Amino acid sequence: MGTHAASVALYPKLPYDPRTDFDPIGMVAGTPILILAKKDFPAKDLKEFATYVKANEKTLNLAHAGVGSVSFTTCLLLNSIIGVKPVSVPFNGTGPSMNALVAGQVDYMCDQIVNAVPQVQAGTIKAYAIATPQRNPALPDVPTTREAGMPEYEASAWNALFAPKGTPKAALDKLVDALDKALSDEGVRKRLLELGSDIPDGPRRGPAALSALVKSEVDKWGRVIREAGAEVN
Repeated sequence: MGTHAASVALYPKLPYDPRTDFDPIGMVAGTPILILAKKDFPAKDLKEFATYVKANEKTLNLAHAGVGSVSFTTCLLLNSIIGVKPVSVPFNGTGPSMNALVAGQVDYMCDQIVNAVPQVQAGTIKAYAIATPQRNPALPDVPTTREAGMPEYEASAWNALFAPKGTPKAALDKLVDALDKALSDEGVRKRLLELGSDIPDGPRRGPAALSALVKSEVDKWGRVIREAGAEVN
């Protein structure tokens, strides 16, 4: 999502076009976004969270893994819905930003479920909602944003496989088939589901589905980034 969607709007001189400069192989897994906060954040649910953030915008800060990261981009969308621009604290990666949240050094963040399941389960951070239409089996007690009163906030990062443009069709076909077999393997599926990943079903697998996903994600996150005025020179 970072390199093949948000990057188009963030980098005016991006030296590649993710829509045309790669041969898509297929999506590997979606990684739903969670709205997270430090464990002693006052709000008890998402509605209270939004109200509290709006009322205390000038004294709150959010963590992210750097401009252009998934946590940065998805929180741009969340903040635009709430109508706030709190202090944004960049960290050198997801690990350091999560550590800061666990330590209570920052107030909230948006991040992929695969980075947060152990912390949420241990109670070291709060998870207010998951930004997908359905609850996730890895965190079944966390409501969806729709259930929690913010249906307009839907976001999921994703990982996918691409090949260099012009890769021979025979090689691409072999890679597409290998990925399909891997995603149907019970051991692979079990591990991905434990992490909270969303495994693509039949219609969402393969090159055509990935190509369509890239185009739609470039459009979606491009609007969010442009409206926020974010840019990397």
